[in-house]
Amino acid sequence: MGEPTVSAAGMRVIKLLVGNPPKTITELMDATGVTRTAVTEQLNELVGAGFVRRHTERLAGRGRPRHLFSATDAALTWLFVSHQRLVVPAMWRAIEEVGGAKLTEQVLRRVAQLLAEHYQQRVNARTPKQRLRQLVEAFREEGGLVEVCEDDGHLAMRKRSCPFISMLDENQNICCVDLEMMSQIVGAPVVRTACRHDGDPCCVFEIACPRQN
Repeated sequence: MGEPTVSAAGMRVIKLLVGNPPKTITELMDATGVTRTAVTEQLNELVGAGFVRRHTERLAGRGRPRHLFSATDAALTWLFVSHQRLVVPAMWRAIEEVGGAKLTEQVLRRVAQLLAEHYQQRVNARTPKQRLRQLVEAFREEGGLVEVCEDDGHLAMRKRSCPFISMLDENQNICCVDLEMMSQIVGAPVVRTACRHDGDPCCVFEIACPRQN
Protein backbone atom coordinates (compact mmCIF):
# COMPACT_ATOMS: atom_id res chain seq x y z
CA MET A 1 0.00 0.00 0.00
CA GLY A 2 1.41 3.36 -1.00
CA GLU A 3 1.61 6.49 1.12
CA PRO A 4 -1.86 8.03 1.50
CA THR A 5 -2.58 11.54 0.30
CA VAL A 6 -5.27 13.84 1.64
CA SER A 7 -6.82 16.87 -0.05
CA ALA A 8 -7.26 20.19 1.74
CA ALA A 9 -10.98 19.45 2.09
CA GLY A 10 -10.21 16.02 3.52
CA MET A 11 -7.77 17.55 5.99
CA ARG A 12 -10.52 19.85 7.23
CA VAL A 13 -12.76 16.85 7.91
CA ILE A 14 -9.95 15.05 9.77
CA LYS A 15 -9.45 18.05 12.04
CA LEU A 16 -13.18 18.14 12.79
CA LEU A 17 -13.20 14.46 13.75
CA VAL A 18 -9.95 14.11 15.73
CA GLY A 19 -10.64 14.36 19.46
CA ASN A 20 -14.40 14.76 19.00
CA PRO A 21 -17.33 12.31 19.30
CA PRO A 22 -18.35 10.57 16.04
CA LYS A 23 -20.25 12.81 13.66
CA THR A 24 -22.93 12.26 11.04
CA ILE A 25 -22.74 13.49 7.46
CA THR A 26 -25.31 16.16 8.33
CA GLU A 27 -23.16 17.42 11.21
CA LEU A 28 -20.12 17.55 8.95
CA MET A 29 -22.14 19.40 6.30
CA ASP A 30 -23.12 22.02 8.88
CA ALA A 31 -19.55 22.35 10.13
CA THR A 32 -17.94 22.64 6.69
CA GLY A 33 -20.70 24.42 4.79
CA VAL A 34 -20.43 22.13 1.77
CA THR A 35 -22.89 19.78 0.10
CA ARG A 36 -23.70 16.21 1.08
CA THR A 37 -22.04 14.97 -2.11
CA ALA A 38 -18.82 16.82 -1.30
CA VAL A 39 -18.74 15.56 2.30
CA THR A 40 -19.46 12.00 1.14
CA GLU A 41 -16.59 12.14 -1.38
CA GLN A 42 -14.22 13.43 1.30
CA LEU A 43 -15.27 10.70 3.74
CA ASN A 44 -14.83 7.99 1.11
CA GLU A 45 -11.33 9.34 0.46
CA LEU A 46 -10.47 9.28 4.16
CA VAL A 47 -11.98 5.85 4.82
CA GLY A 48 -9.96 4.47 1.90
CA ALA A 49 -6.79 6.01 3.31
CA GLY A 50 -7.45 4.51 6.75
CA PHE A 51 -7.91 7.88 8.47
CA VAL A 52 -11.65 7.62 9.13
CA ARG A 53 -13.84 4.77 10.37
CA ARG A 54 -17.55 4.44 9.68
CA HIS A 55 -19.93 3.13 12.35
CA THR A 56 -23.50 2.06 11.66
CA GLU A 57 -26.07 2.70 14.36
CA ARG A 58 -29.71 1.64 14.47
CA LEU A 59 -32.00 3.82 16.55
CA ALA A 60 -35.26 2.68 18.07
CA GLY A 61 -38.24 3.86 16.03
CA ARG A 62 -36.17 4.56 12.92
CA GLY A 63 -36.23 2.29 9.91
CA ARG A 64 -32.97 3.40 8.37
CA PRO A 65 -29.61 3.12 10.18
CA ARG A 66 -27.50 6.17 10.95
CA HIS A 67 -23.88 6.37 9.89
CA LEU A 68 -21.34 7.93 12.22
CA PHE A 69 -17.76 8.81 11.33
CA SER A 70 -14.74 9.04 13.61
CA ALA A 71 -10.99 9.55 13.16
CA THR A 72 -8.66 6.55 13.49
CA ASP A 73 -5.37 6.39 15.37
CA ALA A 74 -3.66 6.59 11.96
CA ALA A 75 -5.20 10.02 11.45
CA LEU A 76 -3.93 11.18 14.83
CA THR A 77 -0.43 9.89 14.10
CA TRP A 78 -0.36 11.39 10.62
CA LEU A 79 -1.75 14.76 11.72
CA PHE A 80 0.85 15.25 14.44
CA VAL A 81 3.85 13.60 12.78
CA SER A 82 6.00 16.72 13.27
CA HIS A 83 5.42 16.52 17.03
CA GLN A 84 6.57 12.89 17.01
CA ARG A 85 9.87 14.04 15.52
CA LEU A 86 10.41 15.92 18.77
CA VAL A 87 9.04 13.35 21.22
CA VAL A 88 10.72 10.20 19.87
CA PRO A 89 14.30 11.58 19.95
CA ALA A 90 13.63 12.99 23.42
CA MET A 91 12.58 9.54 24.66
CA TRP A 92 15.68 8.02 23.07
CA ARG A 93 17.93 10.60 24.75
CA ALA A 94 16.25 9.96 28.11
CA ILE A 95 16.95 6.22 27.90
CA GLU A 96 20.64 6.91 27.33
CA GLU A 97 20.85 9.48 30.11
CA VAL A 98 19.03 7.34 32.67
CA GLY A 99 20.54 3.93 31.94
CA GLY A 100 23.66 4.56 29.91
CA ALA A 101 25.05 2.19 27.29
CA LYS A 102 23.89 -0.98 29.07
CA LEU A 103 20.21 0.01 29.19
CA THR A 104 20.39 1.35 25.64
CA GLU A 105 21.68 -2.00 24.40
CA GLN A 106 18.96 -3.88 26.28
CA VAL A 107 16.25 -1.63 24.85
CA LEU A 108 17.55 -2.02 21.30
CA ARG A 109 17.67 -5.81 21.64
CA ARG A 110 14.14 -5.92 23.01
CA VAL A 111 12.79 -3.64 20.27
CA ALA A 112 14.34 -5.92 17.65
CA GLN A 113 12.74 -8.94 19.32
CA LEU A 114 9.29 -7.35 19.42
CA LEU A 115 9.51 -6.34 15.76
CA ALA A 116 10.61 -9.86 14.85
CA GLU A 117 7.61 -11.29 16.69
CA HIS A 118 5.35 -8.95 14.72
CA TYR A 119 6.66 -10.04 11.32
CA GLN A 120 7.11 -13.72 12.17
CA GLN A 121 3.37 -14.17 11.73
CA ARG A 122 3.75 -13.50 8.00
CA VAL A 123 7.05 -15.24 7.38
CA ASN A 124 6.80 -19.03 7.27
CA ALA A 125 9.07 -20.16 4.40
CA ARG A 126 11.79 -22.71 5.07
CA THR A 127 14.91 -21.15 3.54
CA PRO A 128 16.57 -17.83 4.44
CA LYS A 129 16.16 -16.47 0.90
CA GLN A 130 12.49 -17.32 0.78
CA ARG A 131 11.96 -15.84 4.23
CA LEU A 132 13.72 -12.64 3.18
CA ARG A 133 11.36 -12.33 0.19
CA GLN A 134 8.36 -12.80 2.47
CA LEU A 135 9.70 -10.15 4.84
CA VAL A 136 9.99 -7.72 1.93
CA GLU A 137 6.34 -8.36 1.07
CA ALA A 138 5.35 -7.71 4.68
CA PHE A 139 7.22 -4.39 4.61
CA ARG A 140 5.46 -3.46 1.38
CA GLU A 141 2.04 -4.24 2.81
CA GLU A 142 2.73 -1.68 5.52
CA GLY A 143 3.70 0.99 2.99
CA GLY A 144 7.47 0.48 3.04
CA LEU A 145 9.55 1.28 -0.02
CA VAL A 146 11.46 -1.99 -0.32
CA GLU A 147 12.86 -3.94 -3.27
CA VAL A 148 14.53 -7.30 -3.81
CA CYS A 149 17.58 -7.54 -6.07
CA GLU A 150 19.30 -10.78 -7.04
CA ASP A 151 22.63 -10.87 -8.84
CA ASP A 152 24.71 -13.99 -9.41
CA GLY A 153 23.00 -15.83 -6.57
CA HIS A 154 23.28 -12.94 -4.11
CA LEU A 155 19.92 -11.79 -2.75
CA ALA A 156 19.74 -8.23 -1.45
CA MET A 157 17.03 -6.05 0.03
CA ARG A 158 17.03 -2.35 -0.91
CA LYS A 159 15.20 -0.52 1.87
CA ARG A 160 14.47 2.99 0.63
CA SER A 161 12.23 3.96 3.56
CA CYS A 162 13.53 4.19 7.13
CA PRO A 163 11.27 3.81 10.21
CA PHE A 164 13.99 5.15 12.49
CA ILE A 165 14.75 8.40 10.67
CA SER A 166 13.53 10.60 13.55
CA MET A 167 15.94 8.93 16.01
CA LEU A 168 19.14 8.90 13.99
CA ASP A 169 20.39 12.29 15.09
CA GLU A 170 20.56 11.01 18.66
CA ASN A 171 22.27 7.68 18.08
CA GLN A 172 22.84 5.75 14.86
CA ASN A 173 22.97 2.51 16.85
CA ILE A 174 19.22 2.39 16.25
CA CYS A 175 20.12 0.95 12.84
CA CYS A 176 21.19 -2.23 14.62
CA VAL A 177 17.53 -2.93 15.33
CA ASP A 178 16.93 -3.66 11.64
CA LEU A 179 19.91 -6.02 11.42
CA GLU A 180 18.96 -7.93 14.56
CA MET A 181 15.29 -8.16 13.62
CA MET A 182 16.01 -9.37 10.07
CA SER A 183 18.53 -11.92 11.25
CA GLN A 184 15.99 -13.38 13.68
CA ILE A 185 13.29 -13.63 11.01
CA VAL A 186 15.48 -14.88 8.15
CA GLY A 187 17.19 -17.46 10.33
CA ALA A 188 20.67 -16.45 9.13
CA PRO A 189 23.01 -13.51 9.77
CA VAL A 190 22.07 -10.39 7.82
CA VAL A 191 24.61 -7.67 7.02
CA ARG A 192 24.20 -4.12 5.78
CA THR A 193 26.27 -3.56 2.62
CA ALA A 194 25.20 0.05 2.01
CA CYS A 195 23.85 2.78 4.27
CA ARG A 196 22.14 6.08 3.50
CA HIS A 197 24.01 7.67 6.39
CA ASP A 198 27.31 6.91 4.66
CA GLY A 199 26.18 8.70 1.52
CA ASP A 200 24.48 5.80 -0.29
CA PRO A 201 21.02 6.36 -1.83
CA CYS A 202 19.46 3.81 0.54
CA CYS A 203 20.27 0.99 2.93
CA VAL A 204 20.97 -2.43 1.40
CA PHE A 205 20.85 -5.69 3.36
CA GLU A 206 22.11 -9.13 2.35
CA ILE A 207 22.14 -12.58 3.90
CA ALA A 208 25.68 -13.06 5.18
CA CYS A 209 25.84 -16.67 4.01
CA PRO A 210 24.36 -16.58 0.48
CA ARG A 211 25.19 -20.23 -0.11
CA GLN A 212 22.42 -21.17 2.34
CA ASN A 213 19.49 -21.25 -0.07
